[in-house]
Amino acid sequence: MKELQVFIVEDDIKNADIHQKLISKIEGFSVIGIAEHFQDAKDLLPAVKPDLVLLDIFLPDGSGMELLWLIRQKLRHTDVMMITAAKEVEYVEQAIRAGAVDYLIKPIMFSRLKETLLNYRSYRLKVNTLSSIDQTDVDTLMAKRRNLMKEKQMADADYPKGIDGLTLKKVAAVLHNGENTEGITAENLGRTIGVSRTTARRYLEFLAAEKYVKTELYYGTVGRPERRYKQVKADESPET
Repeated sequence: MKELQVFIVEDDIKNADIHQKLISKIEGFSVIGIAEHFQDAKDLLPAVKPDLVLLDIFLPDGSGMELLWLIRQKLRHTDVMMITAAKEVEYVEQAIRAGAVDYLIKPIMFSRLKETLLNYRSYRLKVNTLSSIDQTDVDTLMAKRRNLMKEKQMADADYPKGIDGLTLKKVAAVLHNGENTEGITAENLGRTIGVSRTTARRYLEFLAAEKYVKTELYYGTVGRPERRYKQVKADESPET
């Protein structure tokens, strides 16, 4: 099977570049374009006809939900995966009705993105190998499709023990802050979001394991070196 072509619609170019870097690590996928605006995506998508669109909801000049419905109307062979900060149930319901293959809430974890894309590729492979089908084949395809649409509110069960979704979102917001150019320590993060140093470090180490952040040792003038955490930049490999 040829590589599946992915088009990213994301108004934050740093996030778009990170998504592109992550996708480059997953066999069987390639990114063929990025659009930061609704109108650019609307103009480009009919020309490039990607297999899959990674779509944000909040765009500077329009709604990703409106774009999703346009894709469903005009690009029948293109699938859509939502990647957004929107946690409202109404958006999830609209995405399901419009046939989105998944709905990931930022910050996305590499393991979660990889799992979804590999499941999606498995589904496409199965479809492409069938020339005619019986009820068993239909049931298999429907099961694969349903498996792509998991619980959308990122319940605590999706995370390891000790990792809470709301706290994780707060940690990611601090890391994404442009003021933290030198990285942040567990102690400073704990003070910022109101948790203990031990708790802050647990979340930072979790994000490091997911390749969302990298760690560095900072040597000051006295005492032991500090362990600092930085969000992976757009021009860095997620494996750094």
